Amino acid sequence: MNSRILLTGKTGQVGAELLALLPSFGEVAAFDRHELDLSNPEQIRRAIRDVQPTIIVNAAAYTSVDQAEREEKQAYIINVEAPALMAEEAKKIGAALVHYSTDYVFDGSKNLPYEETDHPSPINVYGKTKLAGEEAIRAVGVPHLIFRTSWVYGTRGAELLAYGPTARDRAAGIEDRVRPTRGADLEPGNR
Repeated sequence: MNSRILLTGKTGQVGAELLALLPSFGEVAAFDRHELDLSNPEQIRRAIRDVQPTIIVNAAAYTSVDQAEREEKQAYIINVEAPALMAEEAKKIGAALVHYSTDYVFDGSKNLPYEETDHPSPINVYGKTKLAGEEAIRAVGVPHLIFRTSWVYGTRGAELLAYGPTARDRAAGIEDRVRPTRGADLEPGNR
């Protein structure tokens, strides 16, 4: 039986990689921010109800770390409320949710790579909203996977190579402990 997959963030670094791969797993209905406004709950509900996916893959997020400090409400809507609503709708139709999060849920003070069992301690709005989104998904009780990524790079966007660590990263001393993630490595089946 082929799966029906609803993918958000199809033009982002992770979403674009997933869009190339997911059709081998089933029928894909993919949306970018113009086709599915994650700040509009009714659009989210309608997309999920229309597609009737067996799997929702949320590769979309409010990812501008510095701008999130100034646009906290918008970051909260996209990173917390939208994933929570996706989880609720997924549960109603018996779908699973795959959600991409971030290592920004940690404060960067650990000298070793973080493990999923480490206690989160975000230090900025971006990290706090991504953690709250994870918690909201878990609270719904829908079958889910949450992937915490670190500095995703790929053929789209230039955040890692053009900008490198932010001034805040350098000041926090985490510049040398960051492990970039190639977007293609986040695809299912890659090791």
